[in-house]
Amino acid sequence: MKKGFVALLVVLAIVVLVSPGIVGRLAEQSMDENLDWAAAESQEVTVTSQGFDRGWFSSEGQHRVAIRDGELRDALLGMAAVQGDDEIPDLVIDTRLDHGLVPFSSMARARGSLMPGLGSAVSTLSLEFPDGVKYDLPGTIYSKVGLTGDLESNLILTTGSFSEDGDTATWGDVDIVVTISPTSSIIGFDGAVDSLSFASVNDNFDIGKITFSGNQRQTRFGFSVGDATITVASVTILSAQGAQTIGPLSVDTDAKLDGDRVSGRGSVRLDNLPVPNLGAGNVMIDITLTDMDGAALGNLARALDDLGAYISGDDIMIAMEPHLQRLLASGFELDFDQIDISLPQGTLATRLTLKLAETDLDRFAWPSVLLALDATLDVSMPAELVDIATATDPQFNAAIGMGVLRKNGDVYEMNAEFKKGLLTVNGAPMPIPMPGMQ
Repeated sequence: MKKGFVALLVVLAIVVLVSPGIVGRLAEQSMDENLDWAAAESQEVTVTSQGFDRGWFSSEGQHRVAIRDGELRDALLGMAAVQGDDEIPDLVIDTRLDHGLVPFSSMARARGSLMPGLGSAVSTLSLEFPDGVKYDLPGTIYSKVGLTGDLESNLILTTGSFSEDGDTATWGDVDIVVTISPTSSIIGFDGAVDSLSFASVNDNFDIGKITFSGNQRQTRFGFSVGDATITVASVTILSAQGAQTIGPLSVDTDAKLDGDRVSGRGSVRLDNLPVPNLGAGNVMIDITLTDMDGAALGNLARALDDLGAYISGDDIMIAMEPHLQRLLASGFELDFDQIDISLPQGTLATRLTLKLAETDLDRFAWPSVLLALDATLDVSMPAELVDIATATDPQFNAAIGMGVLRKNGDVYEMNAEFKKGLLTVNGAPMPIPMPGMQ
């Protein structure tokens, strides 16, 4: 019995005193691998290690995150130019890593934990410009490296504000969790920002609570699939005419890859959208995509990313055309299951279905796309809206006279179908000419 007790003490001593040094090395490698993998997945940033001062129970290190390419860099450069700058700073992450199967040293700091794993870390952030000027950022990131190498990071930022040159930005509490799993190739995120506001001489707006969550996995075609949800409680714009509040807004998406085909759905809900002369409207949109060629979609997205900011329309078409042809020739189905705008005058409802049959890419011709297309369009408009439209645009009277819009009780309706090059509107055929065909 005494021998068993002594053996247990020895094992505990090994776990407490020896494992931190061994596990610390694994934790350092795991964090670097996670960061490198996440950067490779984004394809727009680079992550470099500025060195690690490894101790037995804890280590300290620094990583630098730089935005080198892509739409994000272009957008940030554009915003910097508006502010009179032409440089993008790097994000510098300073980290203290407490390691060990049971990280006892972490108990000496905030959010310390004895949860078993490869390590427990706390990081602070700063921005460093090319000229060496450095700004510390508020907030702290608490991270845990699990026994399998999965990384969970939690950004905590308490309410605060920042002012410069008459501009003031204010934020509420921020709590964001990001999980990175190289073994499953999934990046998960879940977070909330209580509020955001910006005030200047010309612009004033307030954003209500923002929440978001999702799980994304990068595909071999260069885009991510998975689910994502974001909600915004409200957006209030302040002007000399008063305050205008829009929202709430919610966006929900889900995409999956089956073989080399991608399918997905998306929905948008936006309340209190101001519509000139009509009042506030509520917008509801539901979209479904089925069996689109993943390689063609990825190539098309990359072609768009590679285009410069100042390029002619002809050059855009030349760059996109081969990928667009493959996308169309492979066939897919796109359904706008709901496009509704609810107004005080009633609901403007639209339904659109596009089914494109697969065709021979080697014999591709634009008229063949129209021949392979089956489409239906259903529109319902409240009579009161049609009366307003006809009063301002005489073409609506012509549409009614031609039977394009038919009155059915309190609404006007249109049903259009397109199949094998023939357009039918409310049962009346309307052949349309197609380029290259007589």
